[in-house]
Order: sequence, then C-alpha cells, then structure tokens
Amino acid sequence: MSDAQTSNLSTLDAERDTLADRVMQDVLGRIRTGELQPGSVLNEVELSRRHAVSRGPVREAIRRLEGRKLVVCAPFMRTRIVALGADEIREVFETREALEGMATRLACERMSDADLALLVKRTREPAQDFDIHTEIARACGNSRIRALLCDELYDLLRLYRRQSGQQPGRRAEAAEEHWQIAIAMEQRNSALAESLMRSHIRRATARLTDNG
Repeated sequence: MSDAQTSNLSTLDAERDTLADRVMQDVLGRIRTGELQPGSVLNEVELSRRHAVSRGPVREAIRRLEGRKLVVCAPFMRTRIVALGADEIREVFETREALEGMATRLACERMSDADLALLVKRTREPAQDFDIHTEIARACGNSRIRALLCDELYDLLRLYRRQSGQQPGRRAEAAEEHWQIAIAMEQRNSALAESLMRSHIRRATARLTDNG
C-alpha cells in the first residue's frame, strides 16, 4: 500500500471517529436530559437520518456506548438503553457509595477553605450546571476515583440518579442532604461528611430498588 493510500485511509478513519463521537455525544446528552430513559430503543436508521451520516459511524457510536454499559445489543433484538434490575442497580449504587464516600473524605481534607465555603453556598443557591457529586469527585485529588465517577460510571449513574430524583419528595430531601454534607466538609469533619454521603446514596438506592 502506498503512502498516499495509507494517508487516505487514516483520514477516513479520523472522519468516521469524529462522526461516531458526534452521534455518541448526542445520545449521551439525551440520556442526561432524560429524553432517553432506561429501555428506550436506539434506532440506527433514525440516528443516521438525525445526523445525516452513514450507518458505520452510528454502529461505532453504539459500540462505544455498549462499552460504557449504557446500551444493550442482543442478537435479533433492538438496541436499547440499558434497563437494570433491582439487584443490578443495588450493585452499581453500592460501588457508587464506596467511591463517593471516599471522594468526600478526601475532598474534605484537600479542598481549600474558600472552595469549601463556595461549595456550601452553591448547595443553597444551586445553578443548573451545579452537581455536588461531580464537584466533590473532581476535588478529591485521586485521579482514579475521579475517572471512575466523572467518566466511566458517570452516565450510568446519572441515568438512575435522575430516576431517584423523580420520586415524590426526593428532590427537596436530596437538596437538604447535599447542604448537610457540604457543612460537614466545611467544618473539616471528614468522618461525618463521608457518613452523610454514604447515607445519602443509600437513601437514593432504596428509593430506586423499592420502587423498581
């Protein structure tokens, strides 16, 4: 194969990756807003038309989403957004509890006084883009925990966190719990902050599995 042919193939691969990433980011965005719920069908033809691309980038995007455990592709079945059973949700949220509990302890010890004060303020004046769980994971100082919570598990957790938050009364309850966690962190009480975060996640787990 000539250098020119190799270069052309590399360019085509890069273009396909860019198109696949565009499709994937669209699906992720629709999951995050709640437009795509657990069990929703992902239609390759519809996605191709929506993005004016061939089926190749769409299939690559779906393969990547499958790698993140966000979609299920079974033979002779339609591709769907993953719908976990109660036991699977419990396992995912037990993992979340362990990771976020430790992230909270570490962030409590490592964040500056100014950043902790701002965290408390933002729990009382939450903006649309504010997510205390993500803020704590990013501030914990442990790159592996941050990668797991902000990348690898982020969208799967968000898919089911949204469901938990839609339970009657849970949104206001969760907001108060977030404030209590932030206050404990500002006081540098890492043991209490971790305990409050773990309790917060256990309550969300119970809401999901008891109503699942």
